[in-house]
Amino acid sequence: MNIQYDEQISDYINRIKQRNAENEQSGKISYAHILTFGCQQNEADSEKIRGLLLQMGYRLTDTPENADILLLNTCAVREHAELKALSVVGGYKHIKTAKPDILIGVCGCMTAQEHRIDEIKHRYPYVDFTLEPSQIHRLPELIYRKLNGKRRIFLSCDDKEAYRAVEGFPIDRELSHRAWVSIMYGCNNFCSYCIVPYTRGRERSRNSEDILNEVKDLIAKGYKDITLLGQNVNSYKSDCDFAELLERICELDGDFLIRFMTSHPKDVSDKLIEVFGREKKIAPHFHLPVQSGSDRILKLMNRHYDTAHYLSTVDKLRKANPNVSLTSDIIVGFPSETDEDFEKTVELVEKVRFDMIYTFIYSKRKFTPAAKMEEQIDESVKSKRLARLSDVQESICIEKNKIYEDKTIRVLTDAMSRNQGILSGRTDTNKLVHYEGDESLIGQYVNVHIDRADAYAMYGKIVLDK
Repeated sequence: MNIQYDEQISDYINRIKQRNAENEQSGKISYAHILTFGCQQNEADSEKIRGLLLQMGYRLTDTPENADILLLNTCAVREHAELKALSVVGGYKHIKTAKPDILIGVCGCMTAQEHRIDEIKHRYPYVDFTLEPSQIHRLPELIYRKLNGKRRIFLSCDDKEAYRAVEGFPIDRELSHRAWVSIMYGCNNFCSYCIVPYTRGRERSRNSEDILNEVKDLIAKGYKDITLLGQNVNSYKSDCDFAELLERICELDGDFLIRFMTSHPKDVSDKLIEVFGREKKIAPHFHLPVQSGSDRILKLMNRHYDTAHYLSTVDKLRKANPNVSLTSDIIVGFPSETDEDFEKTVELVEKVRFDMIYTFIYSKRKFTPAAKMEEQIDESVKSKRLARLSDVQESICIEKNKIYEDKTIRVLTDAMSRNQGILSGRTDTNKLVHYEGDESLIGQYVNVHIDRADAYAMYGKIVLDK
């Protein structure tokens, strides 16, 4: 079940907008600053938050010291992400001292954990409010209450089953050619190392018509690359399943590519693979986290598949589309992982030959089953295994990318890099490319002749149409 904005939320927005408009008439412009940590879902949430702030009459600033409201959208997937966010919150103290009327809010997955809310309450008394991901539609209410002198507010939702997908958000998208579209929220898998089901609740899918309408609007506005998001995107289930949703999107008119992430290996159906291989509007890139090459570790992780199933899925994907770019996530140093377990992971990587893997050292997450497991791995062992696996994958990446040398490929230009005059973009298979060009090409497709390729990027020159 999805719910729409209610009149009360709109009323809070209008009241704050009127207040900011009156301030602006007096020469006082109200600014907001938001800093985002974490995954693409967090990025998508921040786009909604920015949309809300703009509706309330705030202008956005990149400088925290200039802001009248500071928001930090946090991540909880690893402890390092939480500690980094808390460090940033600590740095906001001097801003609050210099500017007592500033509002400081913390949101995101970290604030869906009671122990972190308690920590913020007691260690960071200058934080005015917190709210977790399922509650971001209530941001106008919190701001209004604080502007009218209410005490600090710490908003949470104890009943994760009661979460609903809220429609009608205003969205301020970061780019004008690539877009995130959240199609579902939460996760039912309860991998033993993962905090997400505890911070984002159970799976709930948006209505397909709402998704289709959002995608239609993006296509009409000229968006060329659209990524469907979900913690477990291929378990989407509304009035249709995920494969059917992809088919319906691909039937829409327009020149665009559809991507999706993140997929769980246990939910990659033959039907999904068939649609992926058939539809030309689906980008030839499939992100399929394996996490480990050891069946023993996969069972302890509660992943619900083994390496044979995973390798079978890879074979089916490559038969459906021989040009598919495969990427994955892998965790090293999971509790009780032996040298033999790790070597099986290396063997799997060498066998699959991913185009890229994202490697992570296991991070103990409070309240998860893995955090209570015995035989936690020493940090030095984790680091050595990470380095070894990274070296193996780097050599594979070089081999994969060298194939593109002296070839011309299509690239969607994303941004100007730090080196003036050098653009960066990505291929349909999501490979990073650098090339000389003018800023006016951002958001446009160009053909690039690849002169050189290394493990993580390719370099070339734009080929002009004759």
